[in-house]
Amino acid sequence: MIAAGHDVHVTAPSIPDGLRGALAGLGAKIHQVPLSRSGLNPVADYRYYRALRKIIRSSGANLVIGYTIKPCIWGSIAARAEKVVSASLITGLGYSFINGGGTLQKLIAATSRRLYRFATSANRVVIFQNPDDQDDFIAAGALSDPSNARLVSGSGVDMAHYGATQLPEGANFLMIARLLGNKGVREYAEAATALIAEGIDARFRLAGFFDEGPDGIDPIELEKWIAAGLDYLGPLDDVRPAIADASVYVLPSYREGTPRTVLEAMAMGRAVITSDAPGCRETVLPGKTGLLVEPRNREDLARKMLLIANDGRLRIAMGEAGLSYCRERYAVDHVNTAMLDHLGL
Repeated sequence: MIAAGHDVHVTAPSIPDGLRGALAGLGAKIHQVPLSRSGLNPVADYRYYRALRKIIRSSGANLVIGYTIKPCIWGSIAARAEKVVSASLITGLGYSFINGGGTLQKLIAATSRRLYRFATSANRVVIFQNPDDQDDFIAAGALSDPSNARLVSGSGVDMAHYGATQLPEGANFLMIARLLGNKGVREYAEAATALIAEGIDARFRLAGFFDEGPDGIDPIELEKWIAAGLDYLGPLDDVRPAIADASVYVLPSYREGTPRTVLEAMAMGRAVITSDAPGCRETVLPGKTGLLVEPRNREDLARKMLLIANDGRLRIAMGEAGLSYCRERYAVDHVNTAMLDHLGL
């Protein structure tokens, strides 16, 4: 957008100095806002909404683009209040649209859908990253005008930044995600520790930061997995070294928009095991670039990991096929062109 001559302002909470410098280096104007990403406090959300209105007004913005749930909802509502055009980028429906939760999850889901419907009624376009999300969003009544829906292939991946690297010897599994139940962290950790207990010749690593949301993994639970042989890498600023040290990438999430880490792993030539779930299933050509597993099924995941752990040729073949598929469908230049076209920029 900046290269095309647009004046770009970025709003986000808790922006670290390194990221602030990188954004400024691109030419963006940076605004830190009081956003509690996973909090449920309406007073805090109202403060965020007021901060956005002030920034929209002071910056002279004529297009507001929301990215992830709270910026989509409150950004769209703030833009309407300031009589400014807006768009929402739905990067995944996540916790609010996952079935089988308790009373709190159902309350959050009902509230989110009503807010989404109100917010998206102000949008010029609503952009989705996979057809399942688009269909489910419309079916839930969260989109007031379905003709405004558009579709892109995820957020894209920089094929030059995530260059292919040689596979390490042996079966080395890696999962990168926020430590949330709906990301499939428990299924991965339990499948990994079960295989370790059986004496499998493989390594299992997990990277990601703790999440304070209602679905967050308890640190005590993580400590038990570590004691059973799971290698926890913590949060990573740069995931490339961890992917380079892996031969298989695993993401057994319950649903995604388009999982960025899967694309990054494919761009580096890694086989993928992910869920047969919205957003995840589109990233894999089953049997060719990776394997699909039944969501929430630890036993199925363990079987698939054992299968690929015992077949070095399969890991190589799937990694090479995944790299080609990623280059053809998910290269960031292609995705950005489609995104800007939908936004009218």
